[in-house]
Amino acid sequence: MNDLTTYEKLPQSFYEREDVVQIAQDLIGKYLVTNIEGIITVGKIVETEAYCGRNDKACHAFLKRTKRTEIMYARGGHAYVYLCYGIHHLLNVVTNKEGLADAVLIRAVEPVINVDGMRDRRGVEITGKRLTAGPGMLSQAMGITTRLNGMDLLGDILWIGQQNSQAQVDIVSDVRIGIAYAEEDALLPWRFYEKDNRFVSKVKKN
Repeated sequence: MNDLTTYEKLPQSFYEREDVVQIAQDLIGKYLVTNIEGIITVGKIVETEAYCGRNDKACHAFLKRTKRTEIMYARGGHAYVYLCYGIHHLLNVVTNKEGLADAVLIRAVEPVINVDGMRDRRGVEITGKRLTAGPGMLSQAMGITTRLNGMDLLGDILWIGQQNSQAQVDIVSDVRIGIAYAEEDALLPWRFYEKDNRFVSKVKKN
């Protein structure tokens, strides 16, 4: 059994803050934890993207409220997991107060606990950064699917933790990926990642 006592769950107040961009930055260096059917995995969050429901054309909730996006309107601290291209399960963290529909996409994690379990889920031939360096990859490695959509992040199945001795992280900002449809909002520097971490999906060009 893995010891998770060093990964203190983030409080509700962390998620209910108003600035989704700041929350996306603050999530870098925190730890994503899953306990799926008794299989525990932990990954350090190394890449995120912020989305704002009110003024961001890239956000699923922009100017519309649908069955799929309903969970985004819950109070901060829930999981929004959706299926991309009918294949990839993507994990987002709902933030802000109820009714405001902000979220942070978790784009990449660095494996910390149960790397073998992650590899089994991804396929035994998967090695290196391909294990979790992308939102679909990390979800598969950590057992996250759309059945966790709406999950309370203060529960015992899916949560985000922090360590008291957590080191300072050097964070880089860049444009988000795959949102050309968002016109001028596609240029917002709302993607954040840990500098020089090999599990980041895409690094900034000099």
